[in-house]
Amino acid sequence: MGNRYRTWRLIIPVIAFLAFTVPEIPSPGAETVCEPTKPDMLGPFYKPNAPERSSVGRGYVLSGTVKSSRDCYPIRRARIEFWLAGPDGQYDDDHRATVVTDGSGKYRFESNFPQPYYGRPPHIHLRVSAEGYGTLVTQHYPAKGLTGGTFDLVVTPEETPPRR
Repeated sequence: MGNRYRTWRLIIPVIAFLAFTVPEIPSPGAETVCEPTKPDMLGPFYKPNAPERSSVGRGYVLSGTVKSSRDCYPIRRARIEFWLAGPDGQYDDDHRATVVTDGSGKYRFESNFPQPYYGRPPHIHLRVSAEGYGTLVTQHYPAKGLTGGTFDLVVTPEETPPRR
């Protein structure tokens, strides 16, 4: 009886660990759909053609994955434009960037912690575009005191117009 008790004492923590760390695998034929990211306002400070760079400051890292709402698959080569107020609370070209997702749909962007202005909470604007998908404009609102956040972006495929 002692050996059996010891064996279970060792196995139960392993089972508990696996239950919380192994991702759920969809059953064959099950359709997976991701909820699209809620859009938010573009705001008056958007400027197109931000330079490609992954950093516009230090202190806050935002990362995540761009996914399709149709099947939750990651979207590679999606373009994400970022713009935010600098440490002085003003928008300028030094705090604009474009990041392209990697082969797994992942992105990483580093900036200063965004400053509040005109009564608005700290936020980072994002504009996501990818071939075959509608453009998403949204915002990330970091929690005070954090040095990073994860923000997965789910975009919706464009409707294919009917043939005539």
